[in-house]
Amino acid sequence: MSFQPLRRLSGQILKESSTSLAQVIQTYAKTKQLNKGKELHGQLLRTGYPLCIFLTNHLLNMYSKCGEVDYALKVFDEMPQRNLVSWTAMITGFSQNLRFSETLKAFSQMRGAGENPTQFAFASVIRACVLPGSIEIGRQLHSIALKLCLACELFVGSNLADMYSKCGFIVDACKVFEEMPFKDAVSWTSMIDGYGKSGDFEAALLTYKRMINDGIGVDKHVLSSALSACSGLKACKFGKCLHSTVVKSGLEVEVPVGNALTDMYSKSGDMECASNVFRIDSERRNIVTYSSLINGYVEMDEIEKAFSLFVALQRGGVEPNQFTFSSLIKACANQAALEQGIQLHAQVAKFNFDRDNFVSSALVDMYGKCGLLDHSIQVFDDISTPTEVAWNSLLSVFALHGLGKEVLKTFCRMVQRGVKPNAITFISLLTGCSHAGLVEEGLNYFNSMEKTHGIVPRAGHYSCVIDLLGRAGRLKEAEEFINSMPIQPTAFGWCSFLGACTIHGDKERGKLAAEKLLQLEPENSGAHVMLSTIYAKKQKWEDFRDVRKMMRYSSMKKLPGYSWVDVGNKTHTFGPEDWSHPRKKEIYEKLDSLLDQIKKAGYVPNTDSVLHDMDDNSKAELLRYHSERIAIAFALISLPAGKPIIVKKNIRVCLDCHSAIKYISKAVGRKIIVRDNSRFHHFADGLCSCGDYW
Repeated sequence: MSFQPLRRLSGQILKESSTSLAQVIQTYAKTKQLNKGKELHGQLLRTGYPLCIFLTNHLLNMYSKCGEVDYALKVFDEMPQRNLVSWTAMITGFSQNLRFSETLKAFSQMRGAGENPTQFAFASVIRACVLPGSIEIGRQLHSIALKLCLACELFVGSNLADMYSKCGFIVDACKVFEEMPFKDAVSWTSMIDGYGKSGDFEAALLTYKRMINDGIGVDKHVLSSALSACSGLKACKFGKCLHSTVVKSGLEVEVPVGNALTDMYSKSGDMECASNVFRIDSERRNIVTYSSLINGYVEMDEIEKAFSLFVALQRGGVEPNQFTFSSLIKACANQAALEQGIQLHAQVAKFNFDRDNFVSSALVDMYGKCGLLDHSIQVFDDISTPTEVAWNSLLSVFALHGLGKEVLKTFCRMVQRGVKPNAITFISLLTGCSHAGLVEEGLNYFNSMEKTHGIVPRAGHYSCVIDLLGRAGRLKEAEEFINSMPIQPTAFGWCSFLGACTIHGDKERGKLAAEKLLQLEPENSGAHVMLSTIYAKKQKWEDFRDVRKMMRYSSMKKLPGYSWVDVGNKTHTFGPEDWSHPRKKEIYEKLDSLLDQIKKAGYVPNTDSVLHDMDDNSKAELLRYHSERIAIAFALISLPAGKPIIVKKNIRVCLDCHSAIKYISKAVGRKIIVRDNSRFHHFADGLCSCGDYW
């Protein structure tokens, strides 16, 4: 019927059939015209129209779909009699309006009233078990569905598979899915999405391929899930194929698809394609897209672009989220950009993300990598319930600062709190033991990984043990350990062994390690440099010159040592014998003054650090202008007296500089923190936190 305005119907409403009125109510439900639905309901009550169960069920559905489930419940409670449709309408209404406990209660009451549920009622109540993670109730519903022969019905099966998938029970989800005689796009999408969320990205893509082979049409949800799986695998080639499908389907401007494309390209390291996707419809992009692009720039070490994008999103009125801040704080940690990190911390507090575990963990890491150990500890202590991510960040910071005993204490606290360690935890544990010379403790933890904690050691763990034994000078044991390994050492493992042979002057083992390292990384100039160092220490100058000649012929260059220090908002970088700084005169006057002071205090140059065949005076002259000393001299004339000096260096600090900085810290009464390429050294009052073991 063509339904007239209600004010003209009051006299003739009694003449309308229940079927006609039901059609009108159904229209109001579909178009969510709640006010018109209420008005019609009022007219029916005022005119005394007989509200049969058929018409009342339509009213229940209309109120529920319009979000007024309490109105629906009131109508339901006043019904003189109810049928299966009435119960189904209420169960569905509660489920659609996310009132899950009432969904389950209504389902239970329906069963108590002797009604067997339809597949639609089952589908609704199963959906109620997803968000709260009520998997046990879901399993009970599955049993009931099996007894009533409804488990293979499309709506029931799809929702069971979706429930198991979203609750992380992928094996159960697969079983339900495979037993379904007919599968629709929704059930296929649930499986792709479930595999992706559980981290089984390969299975997600295989499911997508099966779906295509079965002729199931894809939509934005399917493509988003498949692209997310490509992100996890960094499968850019397959992702580009999916991008073609997206373009052909006209779905590139869909926000979820655009987000997934940006994330896929960003995680694959293809920032050009990522930014191109972003620009296609940048005005519709949300914080998810921005965060993916920012994280991609951070991973590719394009920090300036990451921060420029952060400024752009703020100017565009887009609020950053915890993932945005985590990525940017990580960038500050990697660059040791303390001032920017502090500014981000202030913004984190402004947006109330300072209690978020991921953000707090990133702050713990950032302060630690910038040298402010106390700040790291303070941020960690402010986390109410630290997750394994936060604990691992703190463990990593202690290891980086060479505080092996603190690493062990923190690990004990972590386990006592019931937090389960993972593979990353043991990397920090072994590294901490290695830098502190805790060899037996480190070996015990390595042996406990699989036996006690069920964690199979990976290549990184084996490399840590090689480093642990090598640093301690136990080169024979390190070699035996390498020979007994179930996997081949990585380049890092051989590099650690070669470094240990260099420090302890083992020519034969060093030569073997260098050969193995060069097989894996032929262009690694460090292997040649360390091998030449071994020859120089043994005064095998002919061998030394042969190695250096080989480097020249192959166009290899020794990595020059650089040091940098932050003063204000600017980073000042210095190379060896650097004469380029505008304040060079003041810097070198300070260097000369420092050298005089520390010589009077007992400093004697360690000329073994200079790998050249020349007299000791010439060697000492080279040592005095190493980049870390220039950076310290500049900091002393530039920073306030009470502020600690934090110097970052791209290669290992040499023995002579380490000795000189100890003397400088005592002579000037300042705390000096030096971060080299593997750890931190805290110099104060003539001592170093490493105890001369590094």
